[in-house]
Amino acid sequence: MAERSFKTEVQKLRLGAGEEFRGEGILAVTKALLQSGVSYVAGYQGAPISHLMDVLADANDILEDLGVHFEHSASEATATATLAASVHTPLRGAVTFKSTVGTNVASDALANLASGGVTGGALIIVGEDYGEGSSIMQERSHAFAMKSQVWLLDPRPNLPSIVRAVEQGFELSEATHTPVMLELRIRACHVHGSFVASDNVRPTYTLKDAIERPVRDTSRIVLPPASYLHEQEKITQRWPAALRFIRERGLNERFAADVRDFGIILQGGMYNGVLRALQLLGLADAFGESQVPLYVLNVTYPIVPDELAEFCAGKRAVLIVEEGQPDFIEQNIVTLLRRADLQTRVHGKDCLPMAGEYTGGVLRDGLRKFVERVAPDMLAERATPVAAAPAPAVQAAAQQVHPRPPSFCTGCPERPIFTALKLVERELGPHHVSCDIGCHLFSILPPFEVGATTMGYGLGWAGAAALNTRETSKRTISFMGDGGFWHNGLTSGVGNAVFNKTDNVLVVVDNSYSAATGGQDVLSSRADNPIRATRNPIEKAVRGVGVEWVRTVTHTYSIAEMRDTLREALTTKESGPKVVIAQSECMLNRQRREKPKFRALVKSGGRAVRERFGVDPDTCTGDHSCIRLSGCPSLTIRDNPDPLRTDPIASVIDSCVGCGLCGEVAHAAVLCPSFYRAQLIHNPTGWDRFVAGMRRAVIGFFQRRIERRLAGIAA
Repeated sequence: MAERSFKTEVQKLRLGAGEEFRGEGILAVTKALLQSGVSYVAGYQGAPISHLMDVLADANDILEDLGVHFEHSASEATATATLAASVHTPLRGAVTFKSTVGTNVASDALANLASGGVTGGALIIVGEDYGEGSSIMQERSHAFAMKSQVWLLDPRPNLPSIVRAVEQGFELSEATHTPVMLELRIRACHVHGSFVASDNVRPTYTLKDAIERPVRDTSRIVLPPASYLHEQEKITQRWPAALRFIRERGLNERFAADVRDFGIILQGGMYNGVLRALQLLGLADAFGESQVPLYVLNVTYPIVPDELAEFCAGKRAVLIVEEGQPDFIEQNIVTLLRRADLQTRVHGKDCLPMAGEYTGGVLRDGLRKFVERVAPDMLAERATPVAAAPAPAVQAAAQQVHPRPPSFCTGCPERPIFTALKLVERELGPHHVSCDIGCHLFSILPPFEVGATTMGYGLGWAGAAALNTRETSKRTISFMGDGGFWHNGLTSGVGNAVFNKTDNVLVVVDNSYSAATGGQDVLSSRADNPIRATRNPIEKAVRGVGVEWVRTVTHTYSIAEMRDTLREALTTKESGPKVVIAQSECMLNRQRREKPKFRALVKSGGRAVRERFGVDPDTCTGDHSCIRLSGCPSLTIRDNPDPLRTDPIASVIDSCVGCGLCGEVAHAAVLCPSFYRAQLIHNPTGWDRFVAGMRRAVIGFFQRRIERRLAGIAA
């Protein structure tokens, strides 16, 4: 069950020529693919383009009507290798994945694809996950475009520009026999707007044609001596063809090109931010009319020398707005200008930060610095808008507010796994813990604070591969999610451990989904999927590659069972790799499914029961071990109602989903017995009311007896 459903929105994909399309960027990309006559689409989900995969899945019937094949790829490498269908045949294909982690995985396939080249248009849509909202290492896709010489599009973040980039990307790919990479930042993926639609196009050359009439050209296969010729072909044929196409089709754009003797050269994706910064400085209006010349690179690789020279001719200085590092574009532009014998002064990272996201405030300050150097009179003539002034109050508040680290969701079934691990380490001492990409990576932060390294998606066990010796009986512990397991972990982790006879432990966190990327199904998901094969057990897979010691815990909230299983894995005399599969459904996905049903039942007048937990204030000692061992967001503290006790007590707030973890922690860790479970009954029956009345009467009877006795003692 994906994070978001697009079942209603995908009907917009049926719009025809002349009709207005209104919607989100991701949906517009899908519409552009269909308008371009794409034959097949594949990909691997991940921010910021995970919703593109969700849209494609929800639109599968529309794709099938057009003869378009759609696949959820096992990895980004699988997705990129799928584009091999376009090497010999005029099939248009597109794949999508998160960058740069996905581009790293896809690099081998990408290099081979770019070397031999393509016949049909091959488009790679990458979600550029860069900046403060990112969850990955800070790198850029640009290096991969340069390394493999694929053309990189970075369109202005509005729907007409994005749609045009998709359509022209296919044309550029076919005109140059080169794969094209389309880069979309998170704001572009989720920007809303409109464009005039065109008819969807059914491919004239179909997948059936390609299968029944196979084509083979050994010069396209990456094998010496052809591979040596590929490099020459890139430079002598594909590169010049790309420059001609970009220039003749006007893929890059110029605004207010001659109004000043200085200007700004920017990535297309930075256009909205630059315009907003200029507006804050009084140098542009809200409708995009700039008083500073702009050269917008909707294609950031390759740079077109003639266009660049035309823009810079007669200009004293230009500012390069290039987000991230290294400064690939700035270095390229400096080289091209000097080769053209143009002495235009180039500013860039001297005005803007070398690293970090170019937010509105960063761009405002950088552009102000540039304009103060080249035309200070433009700023002196205008009063600085209030919105452009720094906000010292906000900065002061940021220094006072305690940062809140990311954590597991309320009721997350992964939290008890790490609670159990902490309990085991109380007995056996600390262990080296190798982490993996996924929700379980939050375990490195408070309150659990376990984990030493993480090397990539599905590489949790591989990250502990070197720590394997007979000189100690202590074992390392590695973690891996079910998404990472099927992505890469089965071979790189489990297979590697079996082959090398490791004696260490792997915990596979099986929450039934690729939860960290939005809740998409994987092979081991237990939900029925109409277009994918699920219910393939992880235990069967690991036994299939040679693991003999395997234990499956089907209810991770049972901390005692989880603790005992981990203890057994770490202390058993049996040698060889040991795998613990910890199963419980992702609570976020479960709530997405159950809450609408619950609300509908209540609304219809049906009896509905919601479980939740609480803390008895008279019993709680204020020790707070429950919080340290659980970390649940619904578990907090409040003032002690007893005036003789000053320590705050634990409290469960209304966000509780009734998972029972807090009570399990109290039991397994031998903590206080202050937790209780309650049932909140909506639309109670007569029997419910009778039982509740009897309980109140019995409890009230004993409470009154206690009160009378206390009154007697006081007297």
